[in-house]
Amino acid sequence: MRFEATTLDGVYLLKPRVFGDARGFFLESWNARTFREAGFELDFVQDNHSRSARGTLRGMHFQTEQTQGKLVRVTSGEVFDVAVDLRRSSATCGQWYGTLLSAENHHQLWVPPGFAHGFLVISEYADFQYKCTDYYHPASEACLAWDDPAVGIDWPLPAGATPQLSAKDAAGLAWGDFPLFA
Repeated sequence: MRFEATTLDGVYLLKPRVFGDARGFFLESWNARTFREAGFELDFVQDNHSRSARGTLRGMHFQTEQTQGKLVRVTSGEVFDVAVDLRRSSATCGQWYGTLLSAENHHQLWVPPGFAHGFLVISEYADFQYKCTDYYHPASEACLAWDDPAVGIDWPLPAGATPQLSAKDAAGLAWGDFPLFA
């Protein structure tokens, strides 16, 4: 597993070794020892799986309590995955990082606590799976507006297109309307 630092402090793009032949492929997506040796002491408590159609945008989610670190990957299809730094004390506060995650490239993204996270499906469908370091806590769930101009995420949408959003995601908060993390 290669751990590549991104432009956001604490966010890493992970590239597993993939062993393939005529039968298919094998990869190791999680190994506590490998992660520990790379400096990540993680205790995952919940795994999630969503399937979404092309043009669906899920995000930009975070929890103000029981903050979650997420190890995310795509097992079918392709998404544009995004993290936004919400940590007031971070040099990259308010900045975003986006990358393509797909079943074909097998990449994963580590998004630590203190970040908003979301993705846009760019294939016909995508299966998105992620491990969380804390449990879902609906009472503290919040959502940053996916199109907030203060953050300026450059989503790969066709000109003039609007993504498919849930009611919660359509009502995301503006950058100045929620408290940042320490």
